[in-house]
Amino acid sequence: SELADDVKINAKGGEPAGHGFTMAEILLSLTIIGVVAAITLPSLTGNINERTWNTQRKALYARMSQAIALMPALNGYGTLTEGNESTSAVDTAAETFVTEGLSKVLKINNICDSEHLEDCGIPKKITDFSGAVIEQVPQTLAALNNMFSGSYINGAGTSFSYHQIDTKAAAFETQNGESLLVYYNPYCQGALNDGNEYYTQALMCANFVYDLNGNKGPNTVGKDIGFMSVIYPSDSVVVAPNPLRIVMADQYNASAKCNAVEDSRVANLQELMSIFYNRTLINMSYLRQHNGFLVWSSGIVPGDSTKASGLDMTVGRSHSWPRVNENGVICVKR
Repeated sequence: SELADDVKINAKGGEPAGHGFTMAEILLSLTIIGVVAAITLPSLTGNINERTWNTQRKALYARMSQAIALMPALNGYGTLTEGNESTSAVDTAAETFVTEGLSKVLKINNICDSEHLEDCGIPKKITDFSGAVIEQVPQTLAALNNMFSGSYINGAGTSFSYHQIDTKAAAFETQNGESLLVYYNPYCQGALNDGNEYYTQALMCANFVYDLNGNKGPNTVGKDIGFMSVIYPSDSVVVAPNPLRIVMADQYNASAKCNAVEDSRVANLQELMSIFYNRTLINMSYLRQHNGFLVWSSGIVPGDSTKASGLDMTVGRSHSWPRVNENGVICVKR
């Protein structure tokens, strides 16, 4: 009968044999599922984290840009006196910049001085852009970028020099849960003859190193940790470059080289300044390994389409070169 054909009788127990999986088949299937999950889940989780960080990064940048635009002035906050062998430096510049300036235009939960940065969720150790561990997060402007003085005489005999007083970092937490380190230059200057040679350090008014999720990790530059710079004391420009890769190209082909790197573009001059200011987080030895001493920006020199602006990333000096030269190109996220 049809029933006899569909249901076989087990000779030993008299029970229907059925069509189920054996224990060995189930275990094999679970093993395969586990292996596939082990391979795909980290990538899936990483992609989710990347999207989350990108969304948070853009939202933080929008809030900070709006806040900076509302500030009446960016320089002159706090007390800053250089110390000598017999006296210690009095330095309240960055802390006062936050308490008396930024907190008036931005919702801030907690403010910490240079001695208590970790109380604002600042991790002690972070991983830089190259993957190396920074054992102590920079606590002063000089620790973030040690190029505080320099001099140079170009081929035309023009002399350039630069010196800046060091300041201690402060920190604060936002209502959205981000932790930000603040490095401050109370003597920042306006634009200096764009297209010509000059040291760019004097243009930076404030610099922020942000951690999007506090101490949760991975505490890595380019992931949950990034940086943001405020350039010029009036008509300020806020930039938050997220570098992806360093390539080599002449300036004519720089854009095409970056377009081939994920969803990226060539950094503009202000973004290169920000990357230079945060040289400790980027790791200059990493740049050198990629021939990144001289780096193109996306900007063409006004009045001369054969030349473009760029930055000497070893000392922070702006240059312009013939666009046919092959230099480093830093690609940043769009």
